[in-house]
Amino acid sequence: MNDITTLMTHDHRSCDESFARAETAISRGKWDEGTAELEKFIAELETHFTAEESILFPRFESVTGMTEGPTKVMRGEHADMREALERMRDAVAQRDKDDYAGEAETLLILMQQHNMKEENVLYPMCDAQLAGENLPPTLTKQLGREQAA
Repeated sequence: MNDITTLMTHDHRSCDESFARAETAISRGKWDEGTAELEKFIAELETHFTAEESILFPRFESVTGMTEGPTKVMRGEHADMREALERMRDAVAQRDKDDYAGEAETLLILMQQHNMKEENVLYPMCDAQLAGENLPPTLTKQLGREQAA
């Protein structure tokens, strides 16, 4: 049975932890450490987005025929978060704690709202619609996780 909700929610929490490490380092003025942690977070979040946009969402859309529904909304939110990440990078490059803090707060709100929609609506829909199929190996590989037997 699919357990997309569990896999993807776990990945959300992993991204949240990476975000917190970057935010902590930067708030303490540890710019080199903060920059490295921010880049790790961005890479992890981009891996998550790519797994959804290139594997999970197309599979869901193919099965349901819904291309203008929740996956379209999630893709738009991914774009918004990517823009916030670029502003965070700019703030770090300028070593501007205040700008970084403001952008980080914006991103945190966006991520919390986004994750709630995915975890409570979209992922359960994916589990229901893709029931009986194995998780695509490319999805679990993309996220760097092994599928439990």
